[in-house]
Amino acid sequence: MFHSIKKLVLGATFALAATVAFAQESSNQVASNTDWYVFQEGTQCWAVSKPKETVNTDSSGRIKSVRRGEVLMFVSYAPSTGIKGQVSFAGGYPFAGGSEVTLEIGGTKFALFTENETAWAVTPEDDAKIVAAMKRGAAASLSGHSARGTYTKDTFSLLGFTASVEDAAKRCGG
Repeated sequence: MFHSIKKLVLGATFALAATVAFAQESSNQVASNTDWYVFQEGTQCWAVSKPKETVNTDSSGRIKSVRRGEVLMFVSYAPSTGIKGQVSFAGGYPFAGGSEVTLEIGGTKFALFTENETAWAVTPEDDAKIVAAMKRGAAASLSGHSARGTYTKDTFSLLGFTASVEDAAKRCGG
């Protein structure tokens, strides 16, 4: 089952990569709710946010200066591809092969699988659990490590999350 879900999610990788690039330059922002934004392109919508805090360290825990691409957290809706509330994280660097990203919300941890620069929940059921936790939480922290050995922790505010994700779902059939 994991492989079929991974195949579906990886098929959306190109759409997500385009979404990341698009979100950076888009004039299709349709809503703003504190720290979260809603974008829409046709029947595809997403709630997106940038981290409030980023910490990069080496394997010994020492602060490390690194260059990363755009770091974003998404909840996507694309009914034509069956995506409804898909949680993803663009880490801004290639993740270490076979590694996981740990998402923590209010003391609850979720494991996200990685592929290149993106991490996702394993199943749609996990997506739903994460979205529910995000609606109840105040912050979400994602910890991962790069192919070059850098450890990262990105913390996102969840202020405005519920309004943004509900708006995206309403607009795009979630």
